[in-house]
Amino acid sequence: MSDKQPEGAGESGEFEQPSVPDDVWERFARDTERDIRSSAPKEPSARARMVTERLRQKDAKGAQPEGWRTGPAWQEMNGRAARRRRLWAILGVPVAIAVALVAVKPSLLPGDPFGTSSNASSGTPSGGASAAALPAETGPPTAAPSSAAPDTPTLDRPFAGSPAERWADGAAAIVVPKATPVAAFTSAQVAAALKQAKTLLVGANLAPGTLRGERPESALAVLDPKQPRMLDDVNSWLRAPGKKHDPLMLFSRFDPAEVRPAGDVVKVRGRMTFKAGAHGSVAIHMDYTFVYPLIQADQASKTQGATETSGAPTEGSGGGSTEVARTIVRRVLDLELLDPRKYQATPGKLSVIRYDQDLGNTACDVYDGFLHPQFDSAAPTGAPATGPTTDPYDRSRDIQHPGTETCGTLSRT
Repeated sequence: MSDKQPEGAGESGEFEQPSVPDDVWERFARDTERDIRSSAPKEPSARARMVTERLRQKDAKGAQPEGWRTGPAWQEMNGRAARRRRLWAILGVPVAIAVALVAVKPSLLPGDPFGTSSNASSGTPSGGASAAALPAETGPPTAAPSSAAPDTPTLDRPFAGSPAERWADGAAAIVVPKATPVAAFTSAQVAAALKQAKTLLVGANLAPGTLRGERPESALAVLDPKQPRMLDDVNSWLRAPGKKHDPLMLFSRFDPAEVRPAGDVVKVRGRMTFKAGAHGSVAIHMDYTFVYPLIQADQASKTQGATETSGAPTEGSGGGSTEVARTIVRRVLDLELLDPRKYQATPGKLSVIRYDQDLGNTACDVYDGFLHPQFDSAAPTGAPATGPTTDPYDRSRDIQHPGTETCGTLSRT
């Protein structure tokens, strides 16, 4: 055992307190007091205590709000997304098949919302649905319309089997072109003349009274009374029809004792144009075809009687059965608005320069002022047809009259 004492030991053998400067002790005391103060527990504020208590209660109930303090549970969200992906994967195949089937055959949808239901034998719309309408005619056609699927016209579909099924209805089909100034006439004056031209066409071929054989007052009101002999001639045609003075040259008329309209729609197709005429006039050209569906008057009476006693008639049932025939009339008219300063003319009235017509499905050589459609179930009327066969729907050709006055046959109605 060594007798050597450690460094710093006194004579008594005990360690002596090393001497520390006073400034060091003071700094040590200050730092220690600051650290103790900063690390000591603090009394929470009243708001902190309230929030803590609310969270403790929700934690106890298992209702801690998602996203509070921790944000959304990403794994849970991913799990929901995965479940949605699995669900769409299960549903996707049948849904895709259903969409493909509807695209091929839309009529599979309940109620046929697109109006595409078809008759299996004809491929044409059934239940009165209209085929897709044609756009308005803006120029002379280059060919006759293609043949429609063969079908029998009925009261529900009087234009079935006809190209006219896609034509516009009535006066709406007569589109007045936008007016521009012509010679001394302003745009407003030209617009008024075009409107008058439409009034003439509607009054002569679509007005219900005119079709029943009544006097076409609205059409006559458009004609210029100062045009030599025009109004006098027309009045004589209406008063005493005949071969040389037939009102059918300007007006579409049916004998109400013989036929009735099959519904309230007349199909119309054509166009109206205008340009500067000779000597500063406004020349208006109109070329329109009208298709009239009709039933025999005695059939109409039977149908009306059946309806009054037993409700709506059933197609093909006894006394309520009807046969629909169609008469097709094409009219070409050239009119002029003359300058009253240069001609004997009434301001705003129109002069008739040309009137031409092509009448389809009416009795030959009958000149009583009425159109007489032929029905398959009725005996032929009038003289036998001896002229060439024509297509009444062919608007690509001009109206042609053979050298001899003969009545031709139709390739379709």
